Amino acid sequence: MPRYADNGDVRIAYQDLGGVGGEPLLLCMGLGTSRFWWPDGLVDELVRRDFHVVAYDQRDAGESTHLPDEPVGSPLQSLLRRSAPAYSAEDQTDDAVAVMDALGWGRAHLFGHSLGGAVAQRTAVRHPGRVRTVTTSSAVPADAKGLRLLRYVRLETVAGFSRLRFPDSPAGDLALAVAVARRLGSPRQELGEWDVRELVAKEAAHGVSSFRDAKAQSRQVGAKWNGGSIGRITAPTLVLHGGDDPLLRVAAARDIAAAVPGAQLRIIPGVGHFLSRETWPVYAAEVRALADRAARGSLTPG
Repeated sequence: MPRYADNGDVRIAYQDLGGVGGEPLLLCMGLGTSRFWWPDGLVDELVRRDFHVVAYDQRDAGESTHLPDEPVGSPLQSLLRRSAPAYSAEDQTDDAVAVMDALGWGRAHLFGHSLGGAVAQRTAVRHPGRVRTVTTSSAVPADAKGLRLLRYVRLETVAGFSRLRFPDSPAGDLALAVAVARRLGSPRQELGEWDVRELVAKEAAHGVSSFRDAKAQSRQVGAKWNGGSIGRITAPTLVLHGGDDPLLRVAAARDIAAAVPGAQLRIIPGVGHFLSRETWPVYAAEVRALADRAARGSLTPG
């Protein structure tokens, strides 16, 4: 069962995934997706490496508060609007800190995937004293806006998502998840039902279904950041990106690493945007190595 943290009128659902006594690690998932899309195998790899792992649902996702519907337009339209349709990107960072407060964590490692990676970067800018390290996976620079942001996005993949239509039923949810995973995977990967069945089953057990609420996605991606450059991040930072990411260009990772002082960059060949099983031990080992280097104070630009 989820626990909840409060940020004003917004309730943020979070879940302890194990490793009590290890170093605190907070996971933040991407656009329109619940915490259940963190694969159990990846979590197990992180726990095995001495992390206490907690994942949460961003506002407008999973079991966290969903904001009232407004005429926000498509996610792409919201991205290009000058004003935020419902809340700010600063609010999203404060949600992460609210979860840390509820857990009694003074400081934590942050690991964010996709949009969650942008939230992790922004949290390190806005709340530097609360962040031990930052790991982003398949993310864009969190201070990029408008047309600069669009240059990282493969619009043909976004267009493909807009054409997905599946019944709102258990079978439809599974078929939708398979279709999404295949579009997010590397062309070299053969992703199928076996890769998403556990994720969909966990969501179903909690009455959750990802990817279906376009208005919520528009509010999430339309949240505007006014908190300054990611060049202000002082926490040790690791930038992970799949070499075959079909949604976000590798240039996004290179630009994050170039902007954040001392950031480590790792491009993983043959990997897409989906957290497929071959990434689990690799990503967990990289997160552990970052934490160890930070503890030793031996970080160097990489």
